[in-house]
Amino acid sequence: MGSLYMFVQTILSYQMQPKIHGKQVFWIRLLLVIWCGVSAFSMLTCSSLLYNGSFGADIVQKLHWNPEDKGYVLHMITTAAEWSMSLSFFGFFLTYIRDFQKISLRVEATLHGLTLYDTAPCPVNNERTWLLSRDV
Repeated sequence: MGSLYMFVQTILSYQMQPKIHGKQVFWIRLLLVIWCGVSAFSMLTCSSLLYNGSFGADIVQKLHWNPEDKGYVLHMITTAAEWSMSLSFFGFFLTYIRDFQKISLRVEATLHGLTLYDTAPCPVNNERTWLLSRDV
């Protein structure tokens, strides 16, 4: 599902250029989607070969692997591909930094009593506190 999300977001970033961001963001996201796709394909292929192969019935419950075990190479490729795919997700989410820098959020909090459980009106009127603002 994460790969599908990355693919859809890459298509959207292609359609948003150059109004929202430049072509560089699209090309970086496309590269990360390709990296994720290759990792996912490698992981699924090697894991299906590992579990459908003649490597023993207890392969599903196996937690500790030794280099001399049958299927060790496929297990290591699957593990490396899984980590590679998670790193591509992390890299993809880092491409949102520039997009989120263009968003500003301002929150205004109003306290109607001295505490959250107090029903008496607050003695301070019209006090405004800027929680998240670049104006501070």
